[in-house]
Amino acid sequence: MMITALILADSRFPGGGHVHSGGLEEAAARRLVTDEKSLESFLYGRLHTAGLLAAGFAAARGDLDELDAELDARTPSPAQRAASRAQGRGMLRAARRAWPSARLDELPRNPHHPIVVGVLVEDPYEAALTCAYLAVSGPASAAVRLLGLDPFGVNAIVARLAPDLRQVAEQATKELPAIGSPALDLLAEAHDRHHQEEVRLFGS
Repeated sequence: MMITALILADSRFPGGGHVHSGGLEEAAARRLVTDEKSLESFLYGRLHTAGLLAAGFAAARGDLDELDAELDARTPSPAQRAASRAQGRGMLRAARRAWPSARLDELPRNPHHPIVVGVLVEDPYEAALTCAYLAVSGPASAAVRLLGLDPFGVNAIVARLAPDLRQVAEQATKELPAIGSPALDLLAEAHDRHHQEEVRLFGS
């Protein structure tokens, strides 16, 4: 993989992704995820729904404003849209320092996260794989913090998802997905409401 993709996938990249759990915090609060087995099911489902959608738009090439609007239309949850744009802003801010480029100036003012990844990672497959990986690595890291799960076991779960990560990335390069993830949408909306009422560890 190109160095840019590796840096973006690194949890130390200061793009703000560490403050988002990808729905894991709400799932844990509702006791839908309690252990390694339920975490693995959650990550698998997230990868093949929200992960595939993000990967598809990271791999897509074309007018950036149109792609951003298309992704907005495929994200029915306002909370999910807000989280994606927040991560997009964070990644763009860090990217301007790391890789200053006129191409970044062509992005929408408040871009979705996968659109930023697609601009930074030139190869469509690598861009898709980066987004697919981030779709599971963020919630996996959140599970360690929220549930106190064994980090070695959680890392092993992510490693076992490698074939699925490749499958999703390959699929994402062939078509622009329109897959929905209603369960994640509902979790995102519930988390957003609860976040306004009480202190939560993650922003989404």
